[in-house]
This record gives sequence, C-alpha cells and structure tokens, in this order.
Amino acid sequence: MSYCDWDKASPVTRKYHDMIWGVPLHDDIGQFEFLMMEVMQCGLNWDLVMNKRDILRRCFDGFDFEKIALYGAADVTRIMATEGMIKSVRKINAVINNAKCFQKIRAEFKSFDAYLWRYSSGKTILYDKHDQGYIPASNGLAQKISDDLKKRGLQFIGPITVYSHLQACGIINDHDSHCAQYRYINTHYPTVKKPRDREEGVKFYGDKKTDLKVS
Repeated sequence: MSYCDWDKASPVTRKYHDMIWGVPLHDDIGQFEFLMMEVMQCGLNWDLVMNKRDILRRCFDGFDFEKIALYGAADVTRIMATEGMIKSVRKINAVINNAKCFQKIRAEFKSFDAYLWRYSSGKTILYDKHDQGYIPASNGLAQKISDDLKKRGLQFIGPITVYSHLQACGIINDHDSHCAQYRYINTHYPTVKKPRDREEGVKFYGDKKTDLKVS
C-alpha cells in the first residue's frame, strides 16, 4: 500500500483503506457515521474503533442521526451495557448532542454534505507534497471547520478529528501517489491542487531513501 502505511492494520481496516477511505462521500448518514467514529476514536487506536464498527452501528441505530437525537438516559445506559462497546459516557453523550446539532446544520444548508463540501467548492483537495508522504495531523482548513462546528455546538470536534474526517470523506486525498486509490479518486472525481495550509504535526510516511525536504 506504499506509504499509506496501512499494511500493518487489521484486515478490516485494510479493506476500509482499499474501498472507502478518501472516496468522496455525499451521504449524510455516512458523513455522520464517519465523523462520530472519529469522535469515539479520540485517544484510542483507529484499528480498535474499526474492529468495533458493527458494535457502534448496533448501539447507535446505524448512525441514524434522527433517531439518535431522541436518545435519553435509558439509551446511554443501554449503550454502556453493550458488550464490547467503548465505555465512555462523555463520548456517548457527545454523539447524542452532535446528532441534534447535525439536524440544525441540515435545516440551514439542506444537508450536512452541502455544508461541508462548500469548504472545498465540491472538489477533492490535493495538497502539495501530501502525495509524497508528508501528512499533517491537522491544517488551516480543519481548524476553520472545527471552529465553526464548535460554534454550532458540536463536541469532541477538534482540528485533528476534523482533518481525519476530511481525509475519510474525500475532501482531502492523502493517499500516496503510487496507491491505486489515489489514482482512482483523481480519475473519477473533480480535484483541485492547493499549497499546504498552516499544517500541524507533519509526519513523513514515505520511502526514507527518497525523503524530500518540506520547504
């Protein structure tokens, strides 16, 4: 998988990389699921969360935000009692709160998809040097969206969480240039090239023999 560095991940996570991660997503339930999985992942290993995806779906009604917005104390107790579930009352309550905020965003913009993709004018962003292995933990775009989502009441939505979501839903293509998914996305969807944007926590995931200096 080249520097995408998912070769050591579990089979479930590798399948996610090969078929889902980075492919432009335009479904609101899918958007909510991906974003809330990032919320549940905070402080944990992504492999762990992916391997609990079916449990998360069962606990949260397939991430149907309309149903989740109606959850009460009994639902929190039910979820906490589910075997194999991530035991965090704060995160569970955050998902419920975020479902309500999600509804408000949809009411204003017709869909969450329309709200989010307007930040890239409906195109997948190809940031300079990302295809060569220089991948940040967050950047200026993620910070901007995070700030706005927090103003709208969403919780556990920092710039790192948002950046991961932008990668997952295809607003940013951070696959390696030699990865089949990188080429597939660029061939099948509209893209735009942009310079790096106030990047934080940049790590190099490429071939050390061809390590290039970030300038």
